[in-house]
Amino acid sequence: MGTPVPTLFLQVAYLLILALSFSGCKYGYRFYADPLRPLDERGQGADMIVSDDGTVTYVAERLEISVRPLSDEELNRQFEIQSSQGIESTNPYTFGDWEDPATGMRPKRFTVFRLKVKNYQYPKIHIDPAKTRIISDNGRVYPALSQVDMEEYYRKYITGYVGHLYSTFQERRDLLKRTLYSDELVFSGQEVEGFIAFADLHPEVSRIRLHLDDVALRFDYRDEPRETLDLDYVFEREIGFYYPRSGRREPIKKN
Repeated sequence: MGTPVPTLFLQVAYLLILALSFSGCKYGYRFYADPLRPLDERGQGADMIVSDDGTVTYVAERLEISVRPLSDEELNRQFEIQSSQGIESTNPYTFGDWEDPATGMRPKRFTVFRLKVKNYQYPKIHIDPAKTRIISDNGRVYPALSQVDMEEYYRKYITGYVGHLYSTFQERRDLLKRTLYSDELVFSGQEVEGFIAFADLHPEVSRIRLHLDDVALRFDYRDEPRETLDLDYVFEREIGFYYPRSGRREPIKKN
């Protein structure tokens, strides 16, 4: 005759199985976040125009300052060669076409915007990208990442100043130099554009303001700004829970 299984053991085993089943059904989810999109013109500040492609433009006579969020898919298309080498992709703004084997998804590295300026109004203007920041609806603040910040992020992946890893670092650094918005004056008749990058937004962030601080429009004889303005561009995204087993998405409702 076999040894009887203790009743307590059976109860614990049953509760464990039940808990695992419940967990897989209800809690087997991941957070998702759709790409940022602008609020309509009623949700923006004065003198803002919202275009169909997601660009928000401040217009003051013949000055235009435009901001547009860029998804990872767009960035990968723009830098197609640098985004097609899996884990060794050298696109500095994304993970390229690499997918996390644990989730089967492509994680995000950064939040990226294209900033474009058309100056046909003033002798010169200046936008300092270091004074740009994201302010979320729940109070989080994300300062813009400089060239040095981005390089420091990637420097931890290299183990020396020779070899393949260093070559990958150099490729990323060169692309950043060519594409990040430059801290330079924009003179009359010029059109200038570049990227501004921030840390990846936290999963609970659904609405943000991209704030440009101290945009200099006029200068004194010492080249110090004497007329400035602050600009806010408002964007939102859908966030929620994704259940891989069923493919169901459950948006988080806003209050």
